[in-house]
Amino acid sequence: MPIKIDYFSDILCVWAYAGQIRMDELKHKFKDDVEIEYRFVPIFGSGKQQVEKNWKNKNGVVGFNQHLKKVAENWPHISLSNNLWTQVAPASSISSHLYLKSIQLLEKQGVIEHQSCEHFKGRTIFEQTIWLFRDSFFRLGLDISRRSVQDEIAKELALPLTEIHELLDSGKAHAALHLDDEVKKQYQIQGSPTLVLNEGRQILYGNVGYRIVDANVRELLHHAEQDDASWC
Repeated sequence: MPIKIDYFSDILCVWAYAGQIRMDELKHKFKDDVEIEYRFVPIFGSGKQQVEKNWKNKNGVVGFNQHLKKVAENWPHISLSNNLWTQVAPASSISSHLYLKSIQLLEKQGVIEHQSCEHFKGRTIFEQTIWLFRDSFFRLGLDISRRSVQDEIAKELALPLTEIHELLDSGKAHAALHLDDEVKKQYQIQGSPTLVLNEGRQILYGNVGYRIVDANVRELLHHAEQDDASWC
């Protein structure tokens, strides 16, 4: 039986964008031994207003833009647009989260395939959509809070727009996102990204190195086979 991992992140979180390489490696290494449940937290729920408030005494959006560039310098596999938050400032991450929950629901209903694809670096279509949302913002400098941008990404992946919009219009996507919030409260999630293992007994928050994640998963797998409590 695979180990369930709840993965909480905000679509506008640079640490989740850069750290996608760790999630890809986790799936590659453990394949059928892990089951990742993607959940979203609105760290940037008020977008630009929130950045301006939090960085008010640190040169505002310009200071935050410079901070993001410094973060990116440590991750050679990513590049950032110069316009982040100075010219391209999403109003909220929530609209993207709702759109992604619609796609996740369609995946669970079997409308969208759940299989990993080699040309997506082993990601499922849903996981690739998450990546493209982030990449469109961070690298391309697009405002992914806008429905038009979201739809273009969905079209690129040949996703069913009518079904996605129906889940948004019916409120079902909102209900799914609300459940994420309930689980967030249950586990007392502090921020993005956060991995929750062992039913909340092991919580890895922030810029956690891959070896730490790997060790936690291996420990759970080891003790699952021996049917005793984990010391990890």
